[in-house]
Amino acid sequence: MKLVFAGTPEVAVPALDALIASGRHEVAAVVTRPDAPAGRGRRLVASPVAQRAEEAGIEVLKPAKPRDEDFLARLREIAPDCCPVVAYGALLPRVALDVPAHGWVNLHFSLLPAWRGAAPVQHAIMAGDEITGASTFLIEEGLDSGPVYGTVTEEIRHTDTSGDLLTRLAFAGSGLLSATMDGIEDGTLKAVPQPAEGVTTAPKITVELAHVDWSAPALRVDRLVRGCTPAPGAWTVFRGERLKLIQVAPLPDHTDLAPGELAVGKNNVYAGTGSYAVELLWVQAQGKKPMRAADWARGVRIPSGERLGV
Repeated sequence: MKLVFAGTPEVAVPALDALIASGRHEVAAVVTRPDAPAGRGRRLVASPVAQRAEEAGIEVLKPAKPRDEDFLARLREIAPDCCPVVAYGALLPRVALDVPAHGWVNLHFSLLPAWRGAAPVQHAIMAGDEITGASTFLIEEGLDSGPVYGTVTEEIRHTDTSGDLLTRLAFAGSGLLSATMDGIEDGTLKAVPQPAEGVTTAPKITVELAHVDWSAPALRVDRLVRGCTPAPGAWTVFRGERLKLIQVAPLPDHTDLAPGELAVGKNNVYAGTGSYAVELLWVQAQGKKPMRAADWARGVRIPSGERLGV
């Protein structure tokens, strides 16, 4: 088939690579978000997908909105058979959805209908799910509600951050998306409607949602930190300033601290929760680089009984 691939961040690159490498289909063009400011100089930088496509000599389309007439005209000229999508980052209007004969097929990082929305991996970790995966489905105008072509499962490890898990899913999902294109092309794969039961939503993680509640159980604090790493980053307040929490570890045998109360050992820093304590392993103070919590604690000289979140 002739394909137009839509995607933007680094997590979409493995799927694009898999489609290019398969040799079975022609990736005629890539659709991605416009160049965005990045780095200290805030200069405009092309998306990871755009950079990879340019390296491969593939035409790159960067519409401000996917309903722009110039973009739609070019899409019709290319006349793709199907448009695979991975984390493109913009809603596709009906006028664009109708162009390819086999529609737009999205690789979504959950086992649909669970965790429809922008942050499925983060929400799966925060909810304490043990298994997640990726799904390919035909895009409709609803939120991730279209019929599913295929799935692949992935175990959530107890130390996984959303970055760790998303990286594994990106590579596992790339094979699924490539196989889905093959099945659509040879007619062996049919999309199956999602069940009405089991629908959960995964909205974007806001900075407010990433705020640690120290009265919550230790496992919930740990899941929040892992789910929000690397972005937007779980945080608390220390001496009136934000302190980002990069890694913590639950300590079931450590139950003598009040919620948010800090205790400092020679090489350890502990914080109380609504159940048992967690050890702070890596933190990032406002305006500073990430550091080991023990080094941070030595620098700020924490007295007995000082608390986080105040």
